Amino acid sequence: PGCGIVPAALAMAEREEASGEALLRAVALGYDVGCRLTMALDAYQFREDGHSTHSFGPMFGAAAAAAALARLNERQVRHCLSFTAQQASGISCWMRDEEHIEKAFDFGGMPARNGVAAATMVAHGFTGVDDALSGERSFFVAYGRKPEPERLVAALGETYEVMNTNIKRWSVGSPIQAPLDALELLLREHRFGADDIERLVVRVAHQGANTTNNRAMPDICMQHLCAVMVLDGTVSFKAAHDERRMRHPKVLALRKRIELLGDDALTAAMPSRQGIVEVTLRDGRKLRHHMTAVRGTAENPMTREEVDAKAADLIAPVFGKARARRLCDAVWSLEKLGNMRKLRPLLKET
Repeated sequence: PGCGIVPAALAMAEREEASGEALLRAVALGYDVGCRLTMALDAYQFREDGHSTHSFGPMFGAAAAAAALARLNERQVRHCLSFTAQQASGISCWMRDEEHIEKAFDFGGMPARNGVAAATMVAHGFTGVDDALSGERSFFVAYGRKPEPERLVAALGETYEVMNTNIKRWSVGSPIQAPLDALELLLREHRFGADDIERLVVRVAHQGANTTNNRAMPDICMQHLCAVMVLDGTVSFKAAHDERRMRHPKVLALRKRIELLGDDALTAAMPSRQGIVEVTLRDGRKLRHHMTAVRGTAENPMTREEVDAKAADLIAPVFGKARARRLCDAVWSLEKLGNMRKLRPLLKET
């Protein structure tokens, strides 16, 4: 939920001239509220009903983070949650968005905007309902089939959800993470190239296969990205978003030998997004790897160096290497920053 929570916290931290430590505390709170809200709604059932879990949780998380930084009192926080509930929205038709622009609004922009708006209105004196999450005609009555609101406070203050969330190693759709990890490992261990491959089979959960099967967008096309991994030995942000590369003869030739299959066992393993890659080489060798814990998940976290390298790869093309380095260094020492407004100059293009 970070793409909705962190921008909201940053905006309110700048408004209040809060410290970096206060921002980090607010973000941790936002993760606790946002993740627990989704769990309380039963995410799978909620999604089956057509709602977007990716907007509801971040929206409440953004509101909680903004409310904390605005230093709202208990009653004001209740009203803030009520104004957030009134704005709660998001439907999963975003999955038909062919350019991921509406998806970005649904995941990040809308939750951040609505959360900050709710906290700001209350900070300026707006009053509302004290109990939007309980009682008759409440949020859970409106949106949950079999809600479990008690999960909102389960192990609160003991389990911090920010520690259980994932960072994508690859800048691609979630179902593709495990296959890319598995394929990279096989390439590194067995040293083969595109011309050596007779057949490459990828297995993921059925839903993931449906989402990524020969899609027109490069960053969510399983066959394309596996071809890029074989040809490049990695998948950069640039390569994952290069539409022209999808028409390159070498990519197209390799894609003809790549098959994507939905797998019952991997579907049963959800929400763990696992993947299996099977490679048949022209010399007769058969290679296989089952990736159970994707790099970047809580079970297999990326190192600080890996996170730093990915951030630099994303930021440097926009800001330049020197300023990207300064920004990354500033973020790594955020708890020492006395006023979040001091970060702003590093976020502006020259």
